[in-house]
Amino acid sequence: MKIYLDACCLNRPFDDQVQVRIRLEAEAVLFILGSFETGSWEWISSEVLQAEINRTPDTERKSRVRSLFERAHNVIQLQSVDLARAEQIMKFGFKGMDSLHIACAERAECDVFLTTDDRLLAASERCAMDLHIRIANPMKWLDEVIK
Repeated sequence: MKIYLDACCLNRPFDDQVQVRIRLEAEAVLFILGSFETGSWEWISSEVLQAEINRTPDTERKSRVRSLFERAHNVIQLQSVDLARAEQIMKFGFKGMDSLHIACAERAECDVFLTTDDRLLAASERCAMDLHIRIANPMKWLDEVIK
């Protein structure tokens, strides 16, 4: 199974863990990252994510997230076809970076795109028929997968 994680997912383990939801999502992300390490699933990422991580203002967080990113099995290089697809996806109401992430994950034929971003999840539900990939919350997705 090929899985794409966005920046929200990679940041979740470093967020304040006081809220139950954040703590459970962080545990789900860590479990998924561990499954990548054992070879159970394949982690597909992109240079779009790398660029987004590099824009992180907190240098310590950036370093931590970068160290996670370096474990990705495959990093998709942005191509003109991705830019064209991202423009189409933006017409559905997605933001620029989110559109690029989705386009890369689609081209890599990922099985799922995981995010903790509620706005992105809501937009993906409204536009599911126009997307070529499932977008899900890591905690909810993991609950479905391990049942």
